[in-house]
Amino acid sequence: MDMLNRTNLARIDLNLLVLFEAVLEELHVARAAARLHVSPSAVSHGLGRLRRLMNDPLFLKQPKGVVPTERARLLAVPIAEILERAREVIESAEAFDPRHSRRRFVLGAPDGASAVLLPPLLAELRATAPGIDLGVRNLVGNFEAAFTALDRRELDLAVLPLREMPARFSSCKLYDEDFVIVRRAGHPARGKLTLAGYCSAPHLVVSSSGDPQGPIDAELAKRGKSRRVVLTVSNFMHALAIVAESDLMAALPRQFVAKHGARYGLLNSEPPFPFLSGPLRAVASRAAMNDAGLLWLIGAVERAAKHAKMVRK
Repeated sequence: MDMLNRTNLARIDLNLLVLFEAVLEELHVARAAARLHVSPSAVSHGLGRLRRLMNDPLFLKQPKGVVPTERARLLAVPIAEILERAREVIESAEAFDPRHSRRRFVLGAPDGASAVLLPPLLAELRATAPGIDLGVRNLVGNFEAAFTALDRRELDLAVLPLREMPARFSSCKLYDEDFVIVRRAGHPARGKLTLAGYCSAPHLVVSSSGDPQGPIDAELAKRGKSRRVVLTVSNFMHALAIVAESDLMAALPRQFVAKHGARYGLLNSEPPFPFLSGPLRAVASRAAMNDAGLLWLIGAVERAAKHAKMVRK
């Protein structure tokens, strides 16, 4: 983005970058003019100003329109980033109306939570906020990285299984979650699962880092027990598919299993001792809480949690 140095910034009209974007996408001056609701001569005049500013022709005439120069191609990404950021700033300052908003929010959550929340959340978006888009990032294990992403506004909202968090974040409880043991129908370990039976079985663990040791292993160690982790995978949905076609056991979130386990023909049972129980919370940066769009998103996620069919122990 060297074209936006301190010397040039004072004489740049942001509309010139909008014009550049339109010409690059249309590859035709008249079509770009129609899209911007200005005359073709106004577009030509603006291109002249841009050419002097960038010291490059930018677009060369051809029989059916224009073709971008190599310099224009190199500028395409940084100019798109500048315009996207400018649009975000302007939109966040305007009154937020989900019925007409075209914002894109990025939500971070373990897939064991997003797979529960997304169906009712998408239903609300379809009914009341059809122009809003979502990006979802899978968060497993390393929640410090989620805090960093929230600070940087790379994530708008995170759904995390935490009781406490740094004071710079605001949170609300969505629902309580604990874990159950899943295994395929016909698994060699039949009947009620004892601690000895659990420890002797081969296990699958969900771990983004591939580390087979987790909180369950720490609890087993307190009891003088251990287990063999045969396989680690990076997300809960993958775990369901593997357990369904193997003799591995896995500890997975109760609400997630209730919603998706039946399609894989899996059996679930209570663990031999309580596993990883606690609240699931929607977390956002306090610095972002004046954003009406973010407040709407938090409310929508809360409503999704309320409308999801929760199972109880």
